[in-house]
Amino acid sequence: MNDVEIRFDREKLEGIVPVGTYLADAAKRLGVRFGSDCDQEAGEHFCSVTVISGSDLLSPLTATENTYFSAHGNTGKQRLADQAKIIKAGEIVVMTTEKKTEKATESEVDDKNEKYKKDFADMPLEKKIASLVQLEAIALGETFSFILNSPYMIFDKAMDVMAEFGLRKEDAARRSTRPEEHVPETPAGEEKAKAPGGRKRAHKEEHAE
Repeated sequence: MNDVEIRFDREKLEGIVPVGTYLADAAKRLGVRFGSDCDQEAGEHFCSVTVISGSDLLSPLTATENTYFSAHGNTGKQRLADQAKIIKAGEIVVMTTEKKTEKATESEVDDKNEKYKKDFADMPLEKKIASLVQLEAIALGETFSFILNSPYMIFDKAMDVMAEFGLRKEDAARRSTRPEEHVPETPAGEEKAKAPGGRKRAHKEEHAE
């Protein structure tokens, strides 16, 4: 068995992830979001979590975690989600940090929505119609502009390229944030295994025969 049952207690979200998954990736997969992205170079981390149970299934504290918690304090159960890697199968329960700023933001959005609804309700009928027509015109204009600038023949190919680029960028970004302790060493000469243009030369030799 190489799977791990993980639960994020505050969000009431749980699921199964494979051994080798970082807590940050498990959180993302289950829909758990932290306050902001971590900045490794600046030493800013927003993914501190408390491991309620299953801490023995995680990799040891990294140098980055030791530095961070020496400055911010640690109850003994706290880990940085982008540094803690699941190395054994079992069950893990995690408690994320309460997002106070997020609640304030949601409250502000609700207040703005209520204000807009009230202002719209107080408008004269003519002004309501004019406002709706204006919004519809903007939406239609953006739609037509998108269609005209996306020829049918190249649209699908462009989407494929964009998707592939996005996946590569995300993978590169993820690798760049991994702890040095978890980065495998590249065997000598592996990068030179494929010589540039090797495929073309082989193709020419095949036709020459």
